Amino acid sequence: MDKNQILEQLKTINYPGFNRDIVSFGMVKDIVIDKNIITIILAISSKNDEKKNQLIEQISNIIQSDQFDIKVKVLDQPSRKTVDTSNKDANVEGNIKNIIAVASGKGGVGKSTIALNIASALSELGYKTGLLDLDIYGPSLPITMGVNENPQVIDGTKIVPIEKNNIKLMSFGFISGNQAPVVWRGPLVAKMTEQFFKDVSWGDLDYLILDLPPGTGDVQLTLSQKIPLDGAIIVTTPNDIALTDVRKGADMFKKVKTRLLGVVENMSFMRINGQILGLNNQEITINGKAVQVENESFSFDFHLFKKGGGLEESSRLDIPLIAEIPYSEELMLSIDEGKPLVRSNSKHAISKIFIKIAKSLVKQYE
Repeated sequence: MDKNQILEQLKTINYPGFNRDIVSFGMVKDIVIDKNIITIILAISSKNDEKKNQLIEQISNIIQSDQFDIKVKVLDQPSRKTVDTSNKDANVEGNIKNIIAVASGKGGVGKSTIALNIASALSELGYKTGLLDLDIYGPSLPITMGVNENPQVIDGTKIVPIEKNNIKLMSFGFISGNQAPVVWRGPLVAKMTEQFFKDVSWGDLDYLILDLPPGTGDVQLTLSQKIPLDGAIIVTTPNDIALTDVRKGADMFKKVKTRLLGVVENMSFMRINGQILGLNNQEITINGKAVQVENESFSFDFHLFKKGGGLEESSRLDIPLIAEIPYSEELMLSIDEGKPLVRSNSKHAISKIFIKIAKSLVKQYE
């Protein structure tokens, strides 16, 4: 039995809760064969001992040999502040446990709405949360959170994030004025991106959610080179154009070895409810779709784009489809009013979806 054979067997073991194997995740750091002992060395950043023990058991069951004793060694992963980040040389002000990017390949898919409500859901669950709007050219956080004030500056150097709904907030819109157009070249954008991390006094946070601009431009490049991201969520709509751009964004994160946490499909469908008086227990056809009418009422899902695009893409990328979020007038109005739906109506069906997303993130990092 040689290293390549062992590696092929390890590729059949998925990390608990994912459809991706531990080899492609980069968790297998080395395989040492010494006389009659095979030592498999893993590097796992999760603090969840149950998952670690589950992996060790799976490896012991799959890698079996009459000639060798199998040992699994899990390396202790140092904290963020002591990691040698090589080219990631920008300091992050404060003690931030997890930095998670919310990204999209193209604009108009609802990425900022998703980022805002995920941050709100984490806060509702009791976690210390920050939300950083990194769209320099089109900041939306002042509107989506209903904030119209400038952050305080300490000693002329450190910026204090604005706090609302127990979430620490920062956006270029707080500094420039949300109505002011921004015409900047790449180096200025890169510098401002860095300053949002090293010049903002974030304090202690469990999660810092990053609302990235669409595409794969200067902000994304700066993050990949300077900031140690803990993961990224890709937001898309089910149509082919958005899905094509998702692939580009996902490929970028893979190249810079950022963990892809999953895909969120937004505007998956629109739920249509209605009544037809005098009609009971009959089937009708609406827009070519068979719909059952019971007690004069009907309900069906109308797909604005194609059905299942997010699921297909998540399968291709070998990452989970975290959620399918329907088009919702309430969600849209909550953004316009600066009141996140998770905060203003936590019992709403869509709020419950965001709470579920937040819980799935927490589960991955505990």
